[in-house]
Amino acid sequence: MNHLATLDWLVIALYFVLVYWIAIRVSRRDGNAQTADGYFLAGRNAGWFVIGASLFASNIGSEHLVGLAGTGAASGVAVGQFEILASLILLVLGWVFVPFYLRSGVATMPEFLERRYSPATRWYLAVISIVGYVLTKISVTVAAGGIVFKSLMGLDFWTGALIVVVATGVYTVFGGLRAVLYTDVLQAVVLIVGASVVSVLGLNELGGWGRMTELAGDGFMNMWLPATDPDFPWTGILLGAPILGVWYWCTDQFIVQRVLAARDIDQARGGAIFAGFLKLLPLFIFVIPGVVAYGLAQTGRIELARPDMALPTLIGVLLPVGLRGLVVAGLLAALMSSLSSVFNSCSTLVTLDIYKKFRPEATERRLVIVGQLSTVVLVGLALAWVPFMSRISGQLYQYLQSVQAYISPPIAAVFLVGVFWKRMNARGAMISLVGGFVLGAARLVGELNSGLIDGGVLGWYVGMNFLHFAAVLFVICVVLLVAGSFTGPAPSMSKVEGLTYGSAGTVASVSPRRGLLMGLSFVLVLCVAAVWLAFRG
Repeated sequence: MNHLATLDWLVIALYFVLVYWIAIRVSRRDGNAQTADGYFLAGRNAGWFVIGASLFASNIGSEHLVGLAGTGAASGVAVGQFEILASLILLVLGWVFVPFYLRSGVATMPEFLERRYSPATRWYLAVISIVGYVLTKISVTVAAGGIVFKSLMGLDFWTGALIVVVATGVYTVFGGLRAVLYTDVLQAVVLIVGASVVSVLGLNELGGWGRMTELAGDGFMNMWLPATDPDFPWTGILLGAPILGVWYWCTDQFIVQRVLAARDIDQARGGAIFAGFLKLLPLFIFVIPGVVAYGLAQTGRIELARPDMALPTLIGVLLPVGLRGLVVAGLLAALMSSLSSVFNSCSTLVTLDIYKKFRPEATERRLVIVGQLSTVVLVGLALAWVPFMSRISGQLYQYLQSVQAYISPPIAAVFLVGVFWKRMNARGAMISLVGGFVLGAARLVGELNSGLIDGGVLGWYVGMNFLHFAAVLFVICVVLLVAGSFTGPAPSMSKVEGLTYGSAGTVASVSPRRGLLMGLSFVLVLCVAAVWLAFRG
């Protein structure tokens, strides 16, 4: 595989210069990083375009760069369902959750749970989120950074991984969320342009869309696979994937922190809708290149060592000097935007939900320093976890989704049901969260030791498709939430005021932009339906 030439390195260097110039400029503009509200929530003054671009760029991480194309090369376009469904779930974020989040004035998702339920639920979500970031987002992104550097730049895996961490950590630590938001805008543009170039040149090399579908054969271009499919059954897509989506897009600090930084509800909602349109792109700029790589391998024009190498292989083989540097910059943009976002979210949780609980008298400057220092330990833990990832799944995207399936259902249940039903109380929430965690952890431990399990009920439990498992666990958690809530008194009206539908303080004021936002939401739904029809097999 061809590595980078001098011109490619110059293009990449220019990209890094732009990223750091933007980060330094926005960080110094108004002293944003000197206060806790400015450092963690960008002064709550972000507009819809920046929010939407940051939602997209933060989400597009290593699981997309390596995993989406890799899974596309291995099994076809069905993996793109997660991306298309995300467009609809972002509408749920904008129309269902955003009003409660912004009106309550919370800075973190654990804080919202404390307002709605109890301090114990806040502790649970803060701790489980930080652990989840280490096991999934940080470690997978670090691993993918190592793969990109090794395959395209000829650097040692761990050297490449450390470069990604250090380069991203520097501007994230000093610039806070505002630096993350504005660099995400640049990174989103570079990412979309770079990945689109790979898609177009790959299809041209293969002989066009028709030739790709011909070489792919039956099933590869179908997003709706049989219920018996081991990876992406249509039943799991309809029942399990939305559960993962609600947790990730509507309750995860990593994502929701962007809309919490909005200057008002319309800007937050508009950002979510804009991100929904952008989420239609990964199917075409990440999954399709994987299918193209499969077709090129079938015709002998490239050698694909393993599915996860699909995108790096296309870049190294097809792109000319200079253009290869632009696309690699796009890959680095995705890695850095995702990593910078999780760094900032982690520091927010550690500082506001843990440290501040023990030191409520801490000064603004002390809170910022704690947030900056907390990322160092988290990165070290993530690097230690990377070698264990392959024991859960050989494909990065499936690894991330499967781990999320074990921790997301109880969280999704307490948020979703809690917003719609005033009767849910703290006792029910904790029973649901703890019960769901135990069942999910048992599944994770079982997968790590699957070779020791020989059939029976335990074998069925561990072997169940992860999407089906997510749906089953969500139902169990809802039952636990409802049953547990009815064993205790209903929460007082003052407790749920403004935090649930039907409670006082939730009457929405009609904005002049409401009609426009509703119209755009309808168009987005139509776009999703069109994609589903086009890839129905």
